[in-house]
Amino acid sequence: MNRGTGLPVAMRAHAAQIALTASAWAAAALLAAAPLAAQPAAPPTGPEGTPGVSAERILFGQSAAFSGPAAELGRGMRLGIQAAFKEANDAGGVHGRRLELVTVDDGYEPEAAITNTRRLIEDEGVFALVGGVGTPTSRSAVPVAEEAGVPYIAPFTGAGFLRSEPHVINLRASYAQETEEMVERLTRDLGIERIAVVIQNDSFGRAGLAGVRAAFDRRGMEAVAIGVYPRNTTAVKTAIVDIEVGRPEAVIIVGAYQPVASLIAWARHIGLDPVFMTLSFVGSNALAEELGPRGAGVYVTQVVPFPSARNSRVATAYRRALRAHTPGAEPGFVSFEGYLAGRLVIEALERSGTAVDRDRFIQTLRDAGSIDLNGFRLVFGDGDNQGSDAVFLTVIDERGRYRPATRLEAAVKQ
Repeated sequence: MNRGTGLPVAMRAHAAQIALTASAWAAAALLAAAPLAAQPAAPPTGPEGTPGVSAERILFGQSAAFSGPAAELGRGMRLGIQAAFKEANDAGGVHGRRLELVTVDDGYEPEAAITNTRRLIEDEGVFALVGGVGTPTSRSAVPVAEEAGVPYIAPFTGAGFLRSEPHVINLRASYAQETEEMVERLTRDLGIERIAVVIQNDSFGRAGLAGVRAAFDRRGMEAVAIGVYPRNTTAVKTAIVDIEVGRPEAVIIVGAYQPVASLIAWARHIGLDPVFMTLSFVGSNALAEELGPRGAGVYVTQVVPFPSARNSRVATAYRRALRAHTPGAEPGFVSFEGYLAGRLVIEALERSGTAVDRDRFIQTLRDAGSIDLNGFRLVFGDGDNQGSDAVFLTVIDERGRYRPATRLEAAVKQ
């Protein structure tokens, strides 16, 4: 979008987006149905028989969206992981081994995520999977990884089901924690009780809605309206009509940046201007870019510290690693989370020792207790595979930039 004028690019390309989505579904279905070509008899193994591990390197895999409406999320996570890996490799690697990442595009579609996960495990012979993007894709990929005994590390999702999976290690706070913070701030800071919800029509949307409803139940509240839109489209007008009838004072949106931007811009265009709040998964930098000046006053919960914070040691380390990997890259919340995911992998490998294998790697993290990543603290324990419970509140200002927020302010509304 031109940041100074007009509606988001996603809105102007509405019909084309739906057509592309249909094609993506068809392609993903064909991929899922087709056998993998040229599969080796067995995945490559290292000297100890562990796939993905050799005397010189450890290979990780990532299936994520690198195309379609959620592409910036996959690209951001990959950038951050690669920056962390380069930082470690430049210092001599981990126990003398270089860390490498192979990535494949799933377009944020579950069927493609299944195919990609099998390819990464069976063809590429990765040691572990890291930085997967999304709830529906993770829901499809995790059973494949678990069956093969492959760790699934730091997915970019706060879905509740991942908090009980034995081969999953979560970095971030859950969607339930983010939505609790939203409802707490709306009710306490602004006295708002008329809250509508808009969700993506899939497991991600349902996970976010479950978190909102749990927060409502604790306060004896109900949503005044619920709107739904299809994944990987910007077909949000029906959802706007559905929530408008509820006369909401605030709207919580569970989605990725393009449809969220379309919904907010269209709503404000027709005069519907409640307080808008959305989850960290949205892709904050991309959302602000899509909205431009129309984004002023939109609140986003985050699960990592502010990327440009000067008083944060981990943010400083992230920016330094980002500059070393990609000079000129703009710091952002998604790539920061990717960097922390990479740092978590590195920490687990260092603690596992030279004779690392998948079971040792997972168990090392589960038994880690407290992990300090330059001041960003993760705590794991018995039955707790989620490292961080931290949720941070941010808001887009009149210049289309994020700033930290300690409370909601009615004055920022347009």
